[in-house]
Amino acid sequence: MSANDSQQTYTLTNVRIVSGEHIIDGRIVVENGRITAIIANGEPNQAAPAGAVIDGQGGWLLPGFIDVHVHGGYGADFMDASSEAYDTITKFHAAHGTTGLLATTVTAPPEAIEAVLEAAARYQKNGMPYAELLGVHLEGPFLSHKWIGAQNPAHISPPRADWLADWEQRWPGLIRQMTLAPEKEGALPLIQWLRQNNINAACGHSDASYEQAVQAVKAGLNQAAHTYNAMTGLHHRAPGTLGAVLTEDAVYAEIIPDGIHVHPAAIRVLAAAKPAGKLVIITDAMSAAGLGDGLYDLGGLAVVVTDGIARLQEGNNLAGSTLTMNGAIKLMVEQVGMSVQQASRQASGNPAQLLGIAETTGSIAVGKRADLVLLNDQWDVQQTWVAGRTVWKAPV
Repeated sequence: MSANDSQQTYTLTNVRIVSGEHIIDGRIVVENGRITAIIANGEPNQAAPAGAVIDGQGGWLLPGFIDVHVHGGYGADFMDASSEAYDTITKFHAAHGTTGLLATTVTAPPEAIEAVLEAAARYQKNGMPYAELLGVHLEGPFLSHKWIGAQNPAHISPPRADWLADWEQRWPGLIRQMTLAPEKEGALPLIQWLRQNNINAACGHSDASYEQAVQAVKAGLNQAAHTYNAMTGLHHRAPGTLGAVLTEDAVYAEIIPDGIHVHPAAIRVLAAAKPAGKLVIITDAMSAAGLGDGLYDLGGLAVVVTDGIARLQEGNNLAGSTLTMNGAIKLMVEQVGMSVQQASRQASGNPAQLLGIAETTGSIAVGKRADLVLLNDQWDVQQTWVAGRTVWKAPV
């Protein structure tokens, strides 16, 4: 495909199309970056394939993945706040099927967060050649010291609504999500403000009790960052933050399916508790994703990666992941027991719904953007398209 293939008509043939709850053996037609036809094999009166023909060789055709919680990849971090770093990250994740993502920050001084916001706005304006940067996810700095994880405790701050109001005024619509500890003083009115400004409010790195978490949901909290990790756990007499995430249907639950952060059985428990539309696969990938073992940096903290597992050099806490979205799909299907359709919804449709963009992307349907990923039976990505344009293709 050429650099201008979003303006071309072409047909993807010989693919297993995951469209909603259905798997369709057939082909799709893409025109000017949108899906214009989905044709099952054997349908009567089939017209000849339109435009160029791409043989999918019997692979899985899924809607492109949307990762709402990702810090970096292939040696770059969103905190680097440069177009070069953002190209590296979005190219790496596009090679693993991601077509849209949120640039996720870490707990840092306000000027470092502002540098990310400025860089993200500039990157959006100047064109995005790989996976699209859909906005920014602020993870911190309004977190709990008790559940610090791999965040830098030196930069934790009480909730500051004035910071958020200033950032929203300077970069309107850019912040799409914020992770905070809802039990902190001033968090509830901030959650209300976030939701009034169409920003998703996620609990994370939180010491909230069940009662405090439910109170936050009533204030508008609608998401949980990396469920199970960095939050108070479930006890039968003290259900904790996790208990609220499991039982409050309004809450979208992120999950890191890398086999390290959460046991597959615990993912099954979460999936059984949540409505089908409220489980969201994330990578929480850091800069080491795609690279080998070694010493890395996350928000100024030293991270050691051994056998693909990232931990702080001091304290040994898990420090993000080296997961990719196609790797997450593989685990969800092969170890958790999800159907391909379920895993696809969790990686694409549900995050699209969470971000309010489901009318245009997140599923394969006539009229929607051709944000697509082609995978083989080993879940290796063969090709990725954003708005019909090839952004990555496996070398022959």
